[in-house]
Amino acid sequence: MNSILVIDDEMPIRKLLEITLSSEGYQVMSASSASQGIVAAARKLPELIILDLGLPDENGQVTLQKIRQWSSIPIIILSVQSDEEEIVRALDNGANDYMVKPFRSGEFLARVRSTLRNFSPAKEKPVIRFDELEIDLSLRIVRVRERQVKLTATQFALLALFSKNEGRVLTHNFILKEIWGPDAADQIQWLRVFIAQLRKKIEKDANKPEFILTESGVGYRFVA
Repeated sequence: MNSILVIDDEMPIRKLLEITLSSEGYQVMSASSASQGIVAAARKLPELIILDLGLPDENGQVTLQKIRQWSSIPIIILSVQSDEEEIVRALDNGANDYMVKPFRSGEFLARVRSTLRNFSPAKEKPVIRFDELEIDLSLRIVRVRERQVKLTATQFALLALFSKNEGRVLTHNFILKEIWGPDAADQIQWLRVFIAQLRKKIEKDANKPEFILTESGVGYRFVA
């Protein structure tokens, strides 16, 4: 049974999340402030944290940064703040996903499942399979519908990064730094070119991608 910690100062939201998550078999813990949440995260070691940004004692972005200083526990931000800059900031600070309140229960649970899958031990295997896509991280071989596809070193690095972060929104800035280094952080158009090339090689229809989805103004999400 996966354990989930909800850090939110609104009791109705905490109750709603507890009911929604418990009905799917998750063990739910809750905290109403940043200080309580950080202590609970350290002592209980949940497998996932749902974090609100509007906490009474501390900005949720600061709380996120504090947790990331010592833990890689996956974190989904659930906030009324829908400003693109705030979303990008949270993702750059280490959040795995971001949802805006009010939210739909079905989509929320799908995001929870995807985030937990991303951090399962299976992701450490050298060969990762996503339906018709197979990625051998050790031999650097990619097969689509059982046919080997030739990728450049950069294209493979991009695909490997996406596959190891399945379901997580990766910002333009994060991807550029991971693949090309900090000096390339502003080269978004450069990234778009490589994404287009990669889509042509792994997608059935590059114009209607099923694996590499665009998160407008933010970055990309790899969906299995």
